[in-house]
Amino acid sequence: MQRDGVWRTSTRSGGEGDCVEVAAFAEAVGVRDSKDRQGPTLSFAPAAWAGFVGATRSGALDRP
Repeated sequence: MQRDGVWRTSTRSGGEGDCVEVAAFAEAVGVRDSKDRQGPTLSFAPAAWAGFVGATRSGALDRP
């Protein structure tokens, strides 16, 4: 993931605008609602975000 602070929407979002956007900054990864871009954002340490993405890709989060 590039660390340029540019907000990106998933290519799997379908273009309906009902998803989240992610931006990577030097010290954090930000997540916000694509329908409320001026609203609140969540902030994650880069290692925590990488762990979440890795678990999602492997299917580990699909288990109860």
